[in-house]
Amino acid sequence: MQKIPPSGQPEEAVSADVSWHDAQMPFCERYQDFYYSREDGRAETQEVFLGGNGLPERWGGEACFTIAELGFGTGLNFLQTWHAWRRSRTPQGQLSFVSFEAHPMSSEDMDRALAAWPALSGLAAKLLSAWPRVREGGAVAGIDPQTNLHVIMGEAARTVGAWSGRADAWYLDGFAPAQNPDMWSPDLMRAVFAHTSPGGTFSTYTAAGWVRRNLEEAGFCVERVPGFGRKRHRLQGRRP
Repeated sequence: MQKIPPSGQPEEAVSADVSWHDAQMPFCERYQDFYYSREDGRAETQEVFLGGNGLPERWGGEACFTIAELGFGTGLNFLQTWHAWRRSRTPQGQLSFVSFEAHPMSSEDMDRALAAWPALSGLAAKLLSAWPRVREGGAVAGIDPQTNLHVIMGEAARTVGAWSGRADAWYLDGFAPAQNPDMWSPDLMRAVFAHTSPGGTFSTYTAAGWVRRNLEEAGFCVERVPGFGRKRHRLQGRRP
């Protein structure tokens, strides 16, 4: 486990192409998909990504815990994780949150998207203050003394394999597999597995059969569980 994950050389980011539906729902024009559940994005994050990885219970006994994510998007997953971490961490605990993002949002779009959750506004303000520095260089940002955020810019097919860290938990949150198949490819799932600590976990909102096969062939033990909202199922699993 890494307290501050090392980075490779940052690559120039290609900005997100965001439009807005129903006034406040961010939609990615590039991949023709919403950034989070139209029912309740924050509740989805809590149930799918934290709950699916057994958090916050799992980080309670760890001195250092690393979460990695495919797709930083609006930053909602990070904020909800940080919110839970601040409420349950030990005095000596350290959290590293590493996200791989090819098309970062502008600060203005991120601010508009996160405004939907006033309870997170204080944390969102701190993220937005750091975002220009993170976005330009993929630099580690010490968001607070016990929390490090590292957004690695570039296509995940390249950057995950180049990362020298390992995650205790993965949030697989790329856009829908039908719209963005490269984010769920066999090669990338193998790279995710290789960068997962023994006993480490993943969780995702999708239950697509070919995604499940890619995860299983990479080496994960995969289970299908009830999905969030109107989704019937989703996937979660563990590296043996």
